[in-house]
Amino acid sequence: MTILVTGATGTVGRPLVEQLLAAGHRVRALTRDPSRAGLPDGVEVAAGNLAATGCLPEVFAGVTAAHLISFGDDYAPLTNGPGIARAAAEAGVRRVTVLKGDVEKTALDRALEAHGLECTWLAPVEFMSNALEWADSVRKEGVVREGFPDVPSSMVHEADIAAVAATALTTGGHAGKEYWLTGPEALTAPQKVAVLSQVLGRDVRFVELSREEMLSRWRAEGHGEDDLAFFLTMRTDPPEAGRTVLPTVPEVTGRPGRTFAQWVRENARAFGG
Repeated sequence: MTILVTGATGTVGRPLVEQLLAAGHRVRALTRDPSRAGLPDGVEVAAGNLAATGCLPEVFAGVTAAHLISFGDDYAPLTNGPGIARAAAEAGVRRVTVLKGDVEKTALDRALEAHGLECTWLAPVEFMSNALEWADSVRKEGVVREGFPDVPSSMVHEADIAAVAATALTTGGHAGKEYWLTGPEALTAPQKVAVLSQVLGRDVRFVELSREEMLSRWRAEGHGEDDLAFFLTMRTDPPEAGRTVLPTVPEVTGRPGRTFAQWVRENARAFGG
């Protein structure tokens, strides 16, 4: 079967393409600019955009399973959910994974269900790649400046999100499931910094910022008041799933989840390692 991966050059899409290809599946990767995709040999790279309904019949042609994202560049829900679902169903797609960007069901979620597709929803609590926000200060100063040092996060490796998607796309028993995905440990910001220091083999200091300093940083980055309220909630009263290690990744994939130390080893160059 041919499996379509949308967002194929993204944080989850790229490892998903690699894993499916390594397992011997035919993969069609959707990207806006194939010339810059840099995807492995053997992948059929298709030009297009999930938000552009007109290109979707051709994108879905011959596809039996698809990995979809439910949000656009600004992380807002896609507005053409019914068109996506219709194009997929008419092309004969039967099995779908959806990377969620919202706790609530979107128009895409509801349309996929209405068309009778076998859907599995993926809800990662936090990407380990969020730590790349610290890369510049670690590389240049050996420092991480962050607030709310007592709040743990059970962040998940992007390759584990991809592994759950690959399993759901290629094996049965996952239809209708919503998988909340975490890593194998819940770490506070100082604990993450300690891992960085250990893996990089040099001192990385943690400098605590106050609530007001964090708010000022977020405002300087261009975030609105609604965003700030959300960020504060996640830092001061995160949902239980965001700070609790769940067994979903090993249960679905049959393999232990990747640790933050492993992620740092894989991305050491970004931190000057």
